[in-house]
Amino acid sequence: MSELHWMTVGAAARAIAAKELSPVDLTKALLDRIDTLDPRLNAFIRVDGEAAMAAALAAETEAQSGRLRGPLHGVPVGIKDIIDVAGLPTTCHSKVLQDNMASADAVCVEKLRGAGAIVLGKLSTHEFAIGGPSFDLPWPPARNPWNTDHHPGGSSSGSGSGVAAGLFPMALGTDTGGSVRNPASCCGIVGLKPTYGLVSRRGVFPLSFTLDHVGPMTRTVADNALMLEAIAGHDPLDPGSAAASQGHYAAALDRGIRGLRVGFVRHFHEIDTPAHPEVTAALEHVARSLQVEGAEVRDIKLPSLGEFGAVNRVILQSEAWSIHGPWLGERPGDYGKLGRQRLMAGAFMSAGDYMLASRRRLQMIAEVEAAFREVDVLLCASSMDPACRIEDTAEVERTYPRQARTPFNVTGHPALAMMAGLSVGGLPVSVQFVGRYFDEATVFQVARAWERVAGTDKKHPPIV
Repeated sequence: MSELHWMTVGAAARAIAAKELSPVDLTKALLDRIDTLDPRLNAFIRVDGEAAMAAALAAETEAQSGRLRGPLHGVPVGIKDIIDVAGLPTTCHSKVLQDNMASADAVCVEKLRGAGAIVLGKLSTHEFAIGGPSFDLPWPPARNPWNTDHHPGGSSSGSGSGVAAGLFPMALGTDTGGSVRNPASCCGIVGLKPTYGLVSRRGVFPLSFTLDHVGPMTRTVADNALMLEAIAGHDPLDPGSAAASQGHYAAALDRGIRGLRVGFVRHFHEIDTPAHPEVTAALEHVARSLQVEGAEVRDIKLPSLGEFGAVNRVILQSEAWSIHGPWLGERPGDYGKLGRQRLMAGAFMSAGDYMLASRRRLQMIAEVEAAFREVDVLLCASSMDPACRIEDTAEVERTYPRQARTPFNVTGHPALAMMAGLSVGGLPVSVQFVGRYFDEATVFQVARAWERVAGTDKKHPPIV
């Protein structure tokens, strides 16, 4: 326990339950690490250290008397700052909402606290989960702990950076076009976009009602399943919430994958958006490794990335404009340049565009569902490149859309991104696993098989 900052969620929770680890010591160690490293990473918008230490002291008292709130008792978590935490501002990393005080926890935060987690504070994001990385906002953008000259992905940028750097073992992110899985890919952690509707979005500032998801971000697959168990569940007050059975996400983690059918969507990275050679090689290595573990890997054809991206873009920009149009008309100067540009595009979408995209979305769902009648899980690229330098605006703009995440916001299927290896430059490259609706357990099963073979859960950035 000499390096408390690298403890997994599960290991910390077990040690606290066994009275071998103090929640106060763990929280203090992480706050000290935040003080040391976050000036270089900018993962936090606001550290709520006093409240975190008070919660840790209460958790320690409860643990010593044998009263555990749940499976995350005494374990710290970071919260993306488009998600409400009672008593703290929900700024969305924007001047527009810098004084927007939350009166109550978002449902996902309430569930984490109910499971015993300790909230450390609010984390950097791209402005309104779309405009970034930006340098013209009230707070600087988060940076990649593998190399702080590089961007950490977004929009859940502080969540990805902080988990990878050992500032906290788990974080909440949101994902509308890949915003959990992009930082997971860039920072070499595990990020899940759950099935649409599995996790309540009540208390989360919206970007696109049709495409928004809330998801867990951790350093290991087992921790991701543990966190999902805490936050999943039907919310009758969220119109998009699914009344579906869920749970037991870790049930098959160590069952192996012999006999599972894996569909490799090669055309995403070979034809639609040709990937960097190191990404292509890493994906081939993942596929071969799964075959060695006993899975059957076969090629699968889906609609093209270009078409998925067009449908996602029309729906996202139309719905985002319905939210931001009034503010953009009244106070455009309070937005950062990137956020303003990306949100303004929605003003030029017609009702006809929106309806055509919505109809095509239903057809795409049917096509992906047809693929899942042939295979159990899909394997594909996440990012097509390692993270570029954060201040190279042209390269950020070039590489940001080079990804295969948006298809599964369009269809709503669960999708997990994680490390596939390290580039020659020492930056993570990534892989994505996608499952049937509400079958996160099988996604975790395959991801854990790869994690076990590759040892990705043992790889940490060299920041300290």
